Amino acid sequence: MRAFIFPGQGSQSVGMGKALADASSVARELFQEVDEALGQHLFKLMSEGPADELTLTENAQPAIMANALATLRVLEKEGGVTLAAKADYVAGHSLGEYSALCAAGAFDVATTARLLKTRGRAMQAAVPVGVGAMAALLGADVDTAQKLADAAAEGEVCTVANDNDPSQVVISGHKDAVERAVALVKDYGIKRGVLLPVSAPFHCPLMQPAADAMAEALAATPPAAPFVPVVANVTASPVSDAFEIRDLLVSQVTGRVRWRESVGAMEDIGVAQFVEFGGKVLSPMVKRSASGEVETISVISMDDIEALLKTL
Repeated sequence: MRAFIFPGQGSQSVGMGKALADASSVARELFQEVDEALGQHLFKLMSEGPADELTLTENAQPAIMANALATLRVLEKEGGVTLAAKADYVAGHSLGEYSALCAAGAFDVATTARLLKTRGRAMQAAVPVGVGAMAALLGADVDTAQKLADAAAEGEVCTVANDNDPSQVVISGHKDAVERAVALVKDYGIKRGVLLPVSAPFHCPLMQPAADAMAEALAATPPAAPFVPVVANVTASPVSDAFEIRDLLVSQVTGRVRWRESVGAMEDIGVAQFVEFGGKVLSPMVKRSASGEVETISVISMDDIEALLKTL
């Protein structure tokens, strides 16, 4: 069994998608579709930068989606295959869940781009700059990370935001609390704590205003049922019901990204091959999270697409 997976924020870089667009009119058309949906020259920003503008949450989120979906669309249109025929499940990390749902037909590309623009703006606006922070804990399991976060909170918000794999957990919350947690890592047997260069504390209760904004946006443009089930971030289990997907996307804004558990759930179901579109970020996490032997494939370039076609 095979899962198609889609990366989240942090996988953006200047030049993303350019080589694919140079090589494929199908990719160019998708990037143009996103530009028109947003009323901005996002692909120019992706191709040329500047990096600080691309990194802004409201730009990074639709850019990462566009890059991932372009690789998939080239595979489908030029390779003559369909996701419905070749994937048993889809999943994505944080914003990547929107890419996964778009790939599986729950949203069209234009709607996905607009939803992610809204999501990025709402997440940025939810907490004033400098009030929140996030930190990666290296060499930490999720239980130890939560104990550390609880000890550091001191009445403020500090909680596990991303359970990425058995050796990497991300915490999020008030800046002072997250900094206290980083200072305490050695006391909890954690190798290292690293503050992340993010503009807001994602996936924690401080994001509630953004969750409210997404509830409104998703009520106006609800998802359809996907062709194949999506393994949801907040439950780490497959879901196909459109109403449940909509509710989970709202919960996801403040909830934990349970990526390690999602990989385990897919492995338990029988998924043995994970194909990552538009990045090489999730594949190492999958390898570290899987209990047995699984195959990971990263698809970014035309060469990657052609190589994948030979195996499908």
